[in-house]
Amino acid sequence: MLNRRQDRPAYDPSRFALARWSIFAILIVSYMLVFFHRMAPAVVSTDLMRAFGTSGAALGSLAAMYFYIYTAMQIPSGILADTLGARTTVAAGNMVAGSGSILFGLADTFWSASLGRGLVGLGVSVVFVGLFKSNSVWFSERNYGMISGLTLLLGNVGAIASAGPLAALLAVVSWRLVFVVLGVVTILLAVLTALLVRNSPEDLGFPSVREMEGKASHGSRSRHWLADLKDVVATRSAWPAFWVDMGMIGSMLAFVGLWAVPFLRDTQGLDRTAASMYTTVALAAFAVGSMLAGWLSDRMRRRKPVILAGTILYTLACVGLAFLRWQPGPVGMALFALLGFSAGGFIVTFACAKEVVAPPLAGMAVGLVNTGLFLGAAVIQPLFGAMMDLGWDGRESGGLRIYASSDYHLGFLVMIAASILAVVGATRIRETRCRNTTIVE
Repeated sequence: MLNRRQDRPAYDPSRFALARWSIFAILIVSYMLVFFHRMAPAVVSTDLMRAFGTSGAALGSLAAMYFYIYTAMQIPSGILADTLGARTTVAAGNMVAGSGSILFGLADTFWSASLGRGLVGLGVSVVFVGLFKSNSVWFSERNYGMISGLTLLLGNVGAIASAGPLAALLAVVSWRLVFVVLGVVTILLAVLTALLVRNSPEDLGFPSVREMEGKASHGSRSRHWLADLKDVVATRSAWPAFWVDMGMIGSMLAFVGLWAVPFLRDTQGLDRTAASMYTTVALAAFAVGSMLAGWLSDRMRRRKPVILAGTILYTLACVGLAFLRWQPGPVGMALFALLGFSAGGFIVTFACAKEVVAPPLAGMAVGLVNTGLFLGAAVIQPLFGAMMDLGWDGRESGGLRIYASSDYHLGFLVMIAASILAVVGATRIRETRCRNTTIVE
């Protein structure tokens, strides 16, 4: 039944708001744990090196096991989100990730730890795409940039918790206990997701969000998923966002998620707790930058300028960290803050991706772009360590390799090259003006 004055389907707005934000809350907590798992190796790197006797390259490979699996799963995650929906996909993912976290915490060999880390990557790989697919059907298109920024802002609470707060916690409990408890919590979230999350407003008897706005519903997929996937992959305007995320966020995660704490320890003489404050600043700035970038993009009704500005500032931050003669304190904090804040511009790439393909294929489009992000991290994280190993002079202390500033500079060259790739990708972004370009309205 339609409300003639507004030409919109009748529904209870308060009940709809409660359902929408409840589903968002459950999925966002899962996403916070995704970030925690992603960034925690930076803080426990010393413990992992000591527990498993690893080199820099081996530690990079252990940490990157998460990214290897995560990368391979992004296209399948998009398919699962578009076919099964967020409810089934995220619930199953949380169950696998929780089991992997418990195995990682209990691992007594490097290989069992790698297996646990791989299971974590497999499980959490579906959460981000499932959440963004859910956002695309539960929130209005005109606010997608803002809600994407809010998603990253809240998700980064998990990343922040994996820095300074985790470092403080490790002074009281072992890293193994942290990951076992985290695994149990993740399994409980899987149960909660299955019970309470729904794939669309229609599943709870509501009209679609577009119908609430007096517009025609987008409808649903009508072909086999393989045909839809071919269309997404063949969409040339979706690929520049892939390269932006591969270069900028891939390198940022590789550094902040693993090498930043050892870098500050070896070159600036900071202990783990003090070094973690810098990664906390970078992650907090990343969260704020994501929120502001999404909001600004929606406000300007433009996507490309926000992404391009972010990649340029990020490149400057990488160069500054590598070559400026900075000391711990305000200048160092400012450089880490700029690194994280500028990288926040990447959030708009997901809006770009979903706005150049048919709406029912939003999950696959987000998965395609997200593949670039984690492919970058999976490649750069061990490559950064391998570059440092090339210059290592053989010094060790307490079973840990000690790297010189010049060794880290070799790693920074990889980051700078990746940031330039991101700038080039940003120049090729197609401007959508915050609307789906496949629909004529």
